Amino acid sequence: MENEIKKQKTFFGHPMGLRTLFMTEFWERFSYYGMRAILLYYMYDSMVNGGLGIAKTTAGAIMAIYGSMVYLSSMAGGFISDRILGSRRTVFWGGLFIMFGHIVLSIPLGFNGLLFSIALIVIGTGLLKPNVSSMVGHLYAPEDTKRDSGFSIFVMGINLGSFLAPLAVGAVRGSYGYHAGFSLAAIGMFVGLIFYVIDSKKQFNKEDNQAPDPIQKSELKSVIQKLVIGVLAVIVILVIMAVTNTLTVDNIVSGLSIIAILIPIFYFIQMLTSTKTTKQERSRIRSYIPLFIAAVAFWAIEESASIVLAFFAIDNTKVMHIFGSAVDPAQYQSLNPLFIIFLSPLFAMLWVKLGKKQPSSPMKFVIGLMFTAASYLIMAVPMLGHDENIKVSGLWLVASFFLVVIGEMLVSPVGLSVTTKLAPKAFASQMMGMWFLADAAAQAVNSQIIRFYHPGNIANYFLFGGIITVVLGLVLFAMKNRIKEMMAGVN
Repeated sequence: MENEIKKQKTFFGHPMGLRTLFMTEFWERFSYYGMRAILLYYMYDSMVNGGLGIAKTTAGAIMAIYGSMVYLSSMAGGFISDRILGSRRTVFWGGLFIMFGHIVLSIPLGFNGLLFSIALIVIGTGLLKPNVSSMVGHLYAPEDTKRDSGFSIFVMGINLGSFLAPLAVGAVRGSYGYHAGFSLAAIGMFVGLIFYVIDSKKQFNKEDNQAPDPIQKSELKSVIQKLVIGVLAVIVILVIMAVTNTLTVDNIVSGLSIIAILIPIFYFIQMLTSTKTTKQERSRIRSYIPLFIAAVAFWAIEESASIVLAFFAIDNTKVMHIFGSAVDPAQYQSLNPLFIIFLSPLFAMLWVKLGKKQPSSPMKFVIGLMFTAASYLIMAVPMLGHDENIKVSGLWLVASFFLVVIGEMLVSPVGLSVTTKLAPKAFASQMMGMWFLADAAAQAVNSQIIRFYHPGNIANYFLFGGIITVVLGLVLFAMKNRIKEMMAGVN
């Protein structure tokens, strides 16, 4: 009888494995967004204040390319899970890499320590992020009606961790310094791993314990050869740069940016030219290209919150007080997940209520781009015609975060949905990866344009960024009927 009761235990009516994955992802996002909230300040703050004293533009570029590499590494993480370790072990190793990355940051090891920690966290996030989501799907049978509800609860864990982390880490950084803040991020990932290790063996499906498509002995030689060639190519490039005195952080960032932009181009060409792709599927892929470009524009602005809005928060924002406590500049990073938590159920209800009357996917992208553009244009308003060293109300930042999250509600979930609908059968998984590559490409672009954000050009940075996004939205609006035709029955 007791065993039967244990079997019936659930997490809000869902399998208990969802609780484990909820807590794992909650703490992983807590550690990542907690670290991200103060990392930019740590890089460019003076050494007297415990920072590294890196030039502001270089710090911003590193921050952007770091985010880009996190999304690119998820492609490798998916391969390792599918072909070598399986989801459960891949997620564990990912969490371990992330934890050690934060531990390295918590120790004052200077610039070399920063680079080593970034490498560890990029590898770890690439291993963990795509596979923990797939494990949620494995908790349910394909026809289980609770699947969407389960993912909604899982996503709530992501946003709760993302919301609480900047508040906690920002407060710790303000009181005890940067390395104490990074220590809190490391502790968060450690707690997540404890939850995962205790529960993972008994609550997940057997399919998560092994690779679904393990590498065969006949393939092993080819895989190793490609890996060795890739490593040697990187070494040769670095040696050439060192010999020619061009081995600088800025040049490495530029090289990685080019790679992040070229990879999605390569995938589009591969899918369009493959004999496995039908004529109708090629048409759908072509319809996806303008949506992909629109997504890059959206993510470029959305992801800039951790860079240009972080600069603005510390340099151009008056100190705000809530319940008698001063708001740390890092704590503004909690606004994005807070507004997502608030707006997600409202938009879900809106689409249900509108039913077949709701806008098409291209039109949702158009509206989303307009709100995204508004989030930048509104930031230009307080700076126009004024000395750009002035301090303005933090409510401008609140308004900007609110507007871009409205844009996110129209672009991000819609983009995920339309990606699955337009994907060719032979490239279903790779097409899903394309959606994440849009974010990687966007942050690669940010790493190059961040140099234009500096005193004397702040208003123009926001103004031109907003105008370019409006223009892209108008172009997409003009193309929407043609895109719908190419989508061949997909709305």
